[in-house]
Amino acid sequence: VQLQESGGGLVQAGGSLRLSCATSGHSLSSYYVGWFRQAPGKLREFVALISRSGSGIYYSDSVKGRFTISRDYAKNMVLLQMNTLKPEDTAIYYCAANADPVLRTAALYRFWGQGTQVTVSS
Repeated sequence: VQLQESGGGLVQAGGSLRLSCATSGHSLSSYYVGWFRQAPGKLREFVALISRSGSGIYYSDSVKGRFTISRDYAKNMVLLQMNTLKPEDTAIYYCAANADPVLRTAALYRFWGQGTQVTVSS
């Protein structure tokens, strides 16, 4: 399963971005999909997760209330709407997929995208 992120960019603090995670040849609805991020010099950290049905959604405390993860079944995508962005949200954002629920543990996700850069200026 090849994943491709898009939607990153440069935005001012308080602004919004929407990231997309897409794949071709496979249905993303068959996988649990998580978003992770990695800032320079830091470990990759969990951001959000959505279950196959979309009924199970989890967020890290740092993004809860600002970010929204969702599925677009028609487009075979998982979206991450990021609002009220802060400079500390600056990182490379990755989507990851796994057939079994592995929640927040990045090492257990089997499939990864290449990442998209999000930069939030103050």
